[in-house]
Amino acid sequence: MTTDSEIVRRSRHEAAAFGELFERHARAVAGFASRRVGADVAEDVLSETFLVAFRRRASFDLRVDSARPWLLGIATRVIHRHRASEAKQLRSLLAQQPERALPDDSDGLSDRLDASASLRELAPRVAALAKKDRDTLFLFAWGDLSYEETAQALGVPVGTVKSRLNRVRRLLAPANAGHKTSTNALQSSEVEYGHLG
Repeated sequence: MTTDSEIVRRSRHEAAAFGELFERHARAVAGFASRRVGADVAEDVLSETFLVAFRRRASFDLRVDSARPWLLGIATRVIHRHRASEAKQLRSLLAQQPERALPDDSDGLSDRLDASASLRELAPRVAALAKKDRDTLFLFAWGDLSYEETAQALGVPVGTVKSRLNRVRRLLAPANAGHKTSTNALQSSEVEYGHLG
């Protein structure tokens, strides 16, 4: 099977080849975007993500086989421009979702967030997370990326991803359910932990 990097390399001289990348990853990008901003905006995010990716294909690191982390990183930045509708869509989406556990993968179930609480109960606390923490959570959980892929998508070190997810895990733990954490407190924790990016 042809790697994504081979497709991107070919598309630099044969623009139509970039369509293969769309065919491979459009569903993942659309699903990720839909969970972040709702189905109405997801289509726009999908289109804009691939337009940006096409325009920036010369900057893609050809040593990386999969373009999915790169594409989800672009999608995350596109979504930031749709932040006003994101909070409303997130509350609506999470309120309609049944309780479910996060998927198990090679990072191990113990490294995933405890999803025993219903998403409905978590919605206000997820919405209150600092933007960097929320982006990390969504890429890891909903984008189903590994620590390394999440770091690549966000342009931060792997250790930063692990620290952010650990903080999110603590903040969303059932013991913190009755404790309201202000956005200012969450943002000040960024300084306390000395995160980059």
